[in-house]
Amino acid sequence: MANDFRQSSVRLSCYSCPLRSMSHFRRFSEDELDFVARFKRGELSTDAGATVVVEGTNSAHLYTVLEGWGFRYKILEDGRRQILNYVVPGDLVGLQGALMAEMQHSVEALTPMTLCMFERSRLFTLFEKHASLAYDLTWLAAREESILDEHLLSIGRRTALERAAYLLAFLHERGRLTGLLDETRRYVPVTQTHVADTLGLSIVHTNKTLRRLGDRGMIRWLDRGCDVLDVEALCEVANWRPDDALVRPFI
Repeated sequence: MANDFRQSSVRLSCYSCPLRSMSHFRRFSEDELDFVARFKRGELSTDAGATVVVEGTNSAHLYTVLEGWGFRYKILEDGRRQILNYVVPGDLVGLQGALMAEMQHSVEALTPMTLCMFERSRLFTLFEKHASLAYDLTWLAAREESILDEHLLSIGRRTALERAAYLLAFLHERGRLTGLLDETRRYVPVTQTHVADTLGLSIVHTNKTLRRLGDRGMIRWLDRGCDVLDVEALCEVANWRPDDALVRPFI
């Protein structure tokens, strides 16, 4: 994929960050906010299809998604791709590269994205001087693990119809909580190829499965994505319920 992105200095102050006004995210203390504002080094803007971080590399930066959708993935040597998870505003990108020798997965933009850039070399100052923010990083890593647990359960034990219903309900919930979706905006920007690469299904099987959900009035498939029409019905088919809307941290 093309790496069509633009780095800039800080244009949006952490003190006026739109994520801070959302009830889904926990409040910073004044000291925490001051530190994060100094920790931030700029912003990265990407077009859809741009690769934000690449497996096997070691970036000098960490990123927090400010706007847009993206996804984490790994590729086998023969080109087959497995999408591991999706990223939305408030999610941290690049932590593996900060704590390990190199990134173990890649991240690509599904839509145009804006990400806040943080200098990796200053990460340990966060652990030394701001225990609450260090806890937040631990929380984010643990939350990612719990999401991957659910994804693995879905691939291993749910039927194709249940898998697709779960994925679209999951994406709708993540979009709703982070301001990407609401009662009038129901469009989830994933193609059938993205769905297939997430669920481990062939394109043909994915197409037939999504058509069944559409025939039941749960989704309406559009160009490069779908409208989620009945999220409750999707949850029932998947036998899945989102967690209670816990207040979550971000950096």
